Amino acid sequence: MLEDRMTTAASPAAWPAAYPQGYAVVDVETTGLARDDRILSAAVYRLDARGEVEDHWYTLVNPERDPGPVWIHGLTSDVLEGAPLFRDVAEEFTDRLRDRVLVAHNAVFDWQMIAREYARAEREAPVRQRLCTIALSKELGLPLPNHKLESLAAHFGVVQQRAHHALDDARVLAEAFRPSLHAAAAGGLRLPLHECRPLTEWSDRPTPRIGQQGGPGGYRATSWRPSRRRPACPYPNPGRYEEGRPLKQGMRVAFSGDTSVDRELLEDRATEAGLHVASSLSRLTSLLVTNDPDSGTSKVVKARQYGTPVVDEAAFGQLLRDVEPADG
Repeated sequence: MLEDRMTTAASPAAWPAAYPQGYAVVDVETTGLARDDRILSAAVYRLDARGEVEDHWYTLVNPERDPGPVWIHGLTSDVLEGAPLFRDVAEEFTDRLRDRVLVAHNAVFDWQMIAREYARAEREAPVRQRLCTIALSKELGLPLPNHKLESLAAHFGVVQQRAHHALDDARVLAEAFRPSLHAAAAGGLRLPLHECRPLTEWSDRPTPRIGQQGGPGGYRATSWRPSRRRPACPYPNPGRYEEGRPLKQGMRVAFSGDTSVDRELLEDRATEAGLHVASSLSRLTSLLVTNDPDSGTSKVVKARQYGTPVVDEAAFGQLLRDVEPADG
């Protein structure tokens, strides 16, 4: 049983040859979660092939805009005023990431934020693969109550000192990743690595003329992420969402209308939480997420007909923090 071997480090002879040669454990604090939000601070712990710390690095970043939820990250405009711009730290950031697998907790978010900052600076992030520690903990079958970093840290006895501080979050994740990596090696698991496609269609430029492709604020945003079929949800549909209760793995969720957070990021988070992301709405849909419940879109109209529960994006984000495990 894998559980019986998880506390035993893999022996040198047993270490999988296909595993990466180095990792960059990353955490970024941001002004928000939307596609036009910016990085406020970044930290990188460089680890060797077996997860041992080589060095670490931290920087503040001037976002050139309001810092957003200061009550979460604690970084005020006064603190950030003299910080370097991202383009000023991009070279050193590159040195920390080059030839390594990017490791993060909910890695798709950190990767997207980093890739967009590089694109704005007219550079390319030197990352080809990422590893999400949420996905790894699922592969290992860790008995966690939820997918929060604090739960993963507690499982391995790692003490958090400053939550939502990029350097401490990266430290905590590095310390929790090392035993996870050794458990995976001992069990002969294939690491859940994902390709990171370069972001080339996102850069600062003048607002386009009529007939040109573009978006508000001078950013040209196109579908830069490859379209792909999502894996089938492994959990049965437990039925409809009930107000005041948590979401449950297997619930079927549909989205309608514009969202402040990138739609694919929302869908990725829902999938990683164990929900079934549906492209259409039916009588089996557990929940519809929309910021405009009075619109006449086909999904909203069907939700009214079927009596499907509806919540807005903010409420859905809160519900994603604590999704109840599937039965069995």
